[in-house]
Amino acid sequence: QVQLVESGGGLVQAGGSLRLSCAYSGRAFSSYAMAWFRQAPGKEREFVAATSWSGDRFKYVDSVKGRFTISRDNGKNTVYLQMNSLKPEDTAVYYCAAGVTRVAVPNTPSAYDYWGQGTQVTVSS
Repeated sequence: QVQLVESGGGLVQAGGSLRLSCAYSGRAFSSYAMAWFRQAPGKEREFVAATSWSGDRFKYVDSVKGRFTISRDNGKNTVYLQMNSLKPEDTAVYYCAAGVTRVAVPNTPSAYDYWGQGTQVTVSS
């Protein structure tokens, strides 16, 4: 059974930083591509960033490029999302996802098999 537990969300002022963590439990963490999605009230779930199972390929949505960094530590079964220069429009519930996929870094929710419960990120102006 795979479980994902996010942490690190909170309230921050615009321009500030947060680091989200996603702890994975289950077999073969290193076999999964890992991603972060987010969902703001009244909006669809949006892809944010993904890393391949090997941790050497990455993909980001254009709106976070240069500000967010995804990384993984296969020894700790954890994936991170470092978020810098936060903006009010980054406010959302952030979800961690894991998937076994032929695509190295997929950016669609359907490519991911397991999801965390989400962590709230609120950026004040």
